[in-house]
Formats: sequence, structure tokens, C-alpha cells
Amino acid sequence: MDSISFASQLFQYLITGITVGSVYGLVALGFNIIYNSTEIINLAQGDFVMLGGMSSVFFVSVLHLPLAISIILAIIFAFIVGALFERVAIWPLKNANQVTLILITLAGSLILEGIVMLIMGKDPYTLPYFTGSKTIFLFGAAISPQYIWVIAISAITVASMSYFFNKTITGKAMKACSDNPFAASLMGIPVKKMILLSFAISALIGAVAGAAITPSLLMEYDRGPMLTIKGFAAAIIGGLGSFGGAIIGGLILGITEALFAGLISSGYKDAASLAILLLILFIKPQGIFGKE
Repeated sequence: MDSISFASQLFQYLITGITVGSVYGLVALGFNIIYNSTEIINLAQGDFVMLGGMSSVFFVSVLHLPLAISIILAIIFAFIVGALFERVAIWPLKNANQVTLILITLAGSLILEGIVMLIMGKDPYTLPYFTGSKTIFLFGAAISPQYIWVIAISAITVASMSYFFNKTITGKAMKACSDNPFAASLMGIPVKKMILLSFAISALIGAVAGAAITPSLLMEYDRGPMLTIKGFAAAIIGGLGSFGGAIIGGLILGITEALFAGLISSGYKDAASLAILLLILFIKPQGIFGKE
């Protein structure tokens, strides 16, 4: 293999890794939103990604709605499901310990998967490409236009969430609820509404990721758990609670997996991700951008 061909393949793996890593980063971002508001680890976060993709498929394939309208409806639906999940499963047991609340989110994950399986079956589904399927060639690498959509949506989402939590009153109120809910309530912050909003927003972000990746990576009812694991690993690598760290952690995982799958063997990509996670934890246990 000559150097030019190898460089083209390397660039191809890099683009694939950035795309997949952007999805991991969005899942990690959902983790961080809920963690910043409640300090709860939501193990159903990956299933909101699945819900966004499968809901979009349902609106397109079953109800025969236009793609853009279907995606918007899927995002709204996930937002509502996220809010209902918090109100039905989390809020009634808000004073329970962290382990109990985490197990509740795990149960919610299983319930979501079961419902989607009953409605949509076990087959994988896809969506039409947002802007056509004509491949773009750059430096010898074939790039799907959908990859560009995924990367752009991830960047816009992270920037929007960073602005929301750092510059808006509502975002700062949600962060205050995590630091000290009792003090926040004394300051007039509606803690109940802020926690509800955090689950709804995290579900919305998951649905955005799900709708974006379904045209190129397919979607099925049991995709959620693996996305949850990779998203949580990305959140830990970047620093739990850090929005920029979520994307950086996701990119590190995605690029590592793509390089190992392309240059060595796809069977080693998960092991490589675990090795990166362990390395970060040994060097900096709080993550790259995490606080002590």
C-alpha cells in the first residue's frame, strides 16, 4: 500500500470516527444535563436516541409524513416522553438514594425497549438521507452528506446547551438545583420544574441524535444500551458535567474505535475504548475537563 492510499484510508477512518464520536458526545451531553440538574446517572439515555430514530421511522413509514415533519414530531414526542418519565418514575421517589434512582432509570430503559419492540418489531430501520445520498470525495475519502449533518448538529447542540446553562436564568437555575436543591428552593427556584425540564431536554437531544444517525447507521429497538454505555464512557472521559468534555470524550472514543476497526480488527474496537477509559481514569479520575 503506497503512502497516498494509506493517507486516504486514514482520513476515511478519521471522518467515520468523528461522525460516530459526535453521536457518543450527544449521548454524553444528555447524561451531563441530567447530572448537572439532579446528580442522577440516567441509564435510559441511549434509549432516547433509539426512540428518536424509531419514532421518525414510524412517522415516515407508517403515517407517510414528510421527513422533516416526521423528525420534528419525533423530537417533540421524545421531549414529552422524557418529561413523563421524570414525573412518573423519578419525582415520586426523589428522596431515594442514588442507587435506587439509577436502577429506576435502568427499568425505564427496559420498558421503552419493550414498547418499541411491540410496535415496530425487531427489524433494523433506516430513514432517507436529509440532503440526498450523493457521496462527497475529499482527499481520497468517500464522505456521506449525512455524516456532515451529524457533525454539524452535534456542534450546534453543544454550543446551544453551553449557552443555555451558562448564560440564561433557566439554565443557571437548573445547575443550582444540582448544587443545593433546598437552597435553590429558598431562592424561589421551582426545583420540581427544573428537574422535569432536565429530563425533557436530555430526551430531546437524544432524539435529535437518533434522527440524525438513522439514515446512515440504521436503528433498531435494542440499540439503546450500547449507546448508553458508550455515551457514559464519553461523559466520564470528558468529565461528568462538562458539555465541551462530552463531545471531546465522544470524539476520542469514536476515533479510537474507527482506527482500531480499520487498521487492526473491528473485534478490538470495544476493547480499545475500554483501554482509553481506564487510561483516563488512572491519569485524571475526574475526566479531562472534570472538576476535582
